[in-house]
Amino acid sequence: MASRLPLMVFTDLDGTLIDHDTYAWTPAQPALSALADIGAAVILASSKTAAEVSVLRTDIGLDQWPAIVENGAGLLPAETTEVGKTGTYPELRSAIGDLPAELRAQFVGFGDMSAIQVSDITGLPEDGAKLAQQRAFSEPGQWHGTDAQKTRFIDHLKDHGIIAQQGGRFLTLSFGGNKAIQMRDIIETYAPKHTIALGDAPNDVQMLTTADYGVVVANPHRAPLPPLAGETEGRIIRTSAAGPIGWNAAIIELLDRLKL
Repeated sequence: MASRLPLMVFTDLDGTLIDHDTYAWTPAQPALSALADIGAAVILASSKTAAEVSVLRTDIGLDQWPAIVENGAGLLPAETTEVGKTGTYPELRSAIGDLPAELRAQFVGFGDMSAIQVSDITGLPEDGAKLAQQRAFSEPGQWHGTDAQKTRFIDHLKDHGIIAQQGGRFLTLSFGGNKAIQMRDIIETYAPKHTIALGDAPNDVQMLTTADYGVVVANPHRAPLPPLAGETEGRIIRTSAAGPIGWNAAIIELLDRLKL
């Protein structure tokens, strides 16, 4: 009988496992190697597309595990590079286009931009920006209106069955799903002994509080997350270092705490 999976780690990417500015993940290599040594699973959970995540997942050596893509609106199965023909992106873009013009004009999504414009606002090379535009389930973008207009915008979206999630960089729209929902399904499938989740943005909170242990990774480029449930008991911890350096330190600390 196969032994039970000792640990499953769910991790956000931008500003968490990968550096906010350089997109490097290699400072987290010591912890990733330690996880591999004990046979732990690492599940990437990002607003990135399947096309983006599949490349990164291969680079890190995690192809044997599924990945959560487009902010939880979709799932990239293990050992594949595509999500298949299950996407809802055309319907989503159509519904966004039906919103009142005054509000629609304040939201500039990736589908409204050229690859060069996406490159400019993300810092990705143009080839990477094109991968970011290969969307199947969701539409990230920048909000340029007032807070009051944003509230009205989100209310109109709800009437179309669309939800909005604020990430570290972008407001992302989809017909539903989030990282925590996908996370629960994956946990049910693999039944790990322990779970850890790491993130830095509001759209990571549900994932952080769902895991046995949550890690808020410092990100000097955005306001810190407010205190979370479980933080006073030590179930939620915060890193002092940002990005993959903080990620690495937190995983090493938790592996020691769990005696793994």
